[in-house]
Amino acid sequence: MIFGLKVFASLLNMFNSLIALFFAILMAGLPSCSTITEQEMGAHKLIREINTTDTDKNVDGAITARVKEAIYREPSLRDEGIGVETHQGTVRLKGAVSSILVMKKAIEIARGVKGVKNVRDEMQFKWQY
Repeated sequence: MIFGLKVFASLLNMFNSLIALFFAILMAGLPSCSTITEQEMGAHKLIREINTTDTDKNVDGAITARVKEAIYREPSLRDEGIGVETHQGTVRLKGAVSSILVMKKAIEIARGVKGVKNVRDEMQFKWQY
């Protein structure tokens, strides 16, 4: 029976040692887990800015697509080659067009597209000789 108690005591000491080792490792690792450095905070802010930029690009891309589609649907503008760019809801219309009436029509159509905040006219007349 004494032998059984010695084995039990030995196993209990090993178990206590393992528990002590586990808590020592846990306590050593906790401070590094709970502390957020300024560099990490900056990284989180940068990720938010990138996500916002991606969202803005997606919105601008959708606006550009809608404006191009609206221009293409207008028969008088279909063959004019009007370029469309969008930045933060401001649409730039560019390219060479055949008349001032075409310019005005393109601007009018672009202004009527959902999401367009402003239209910049950078179109030019193409001179026909």
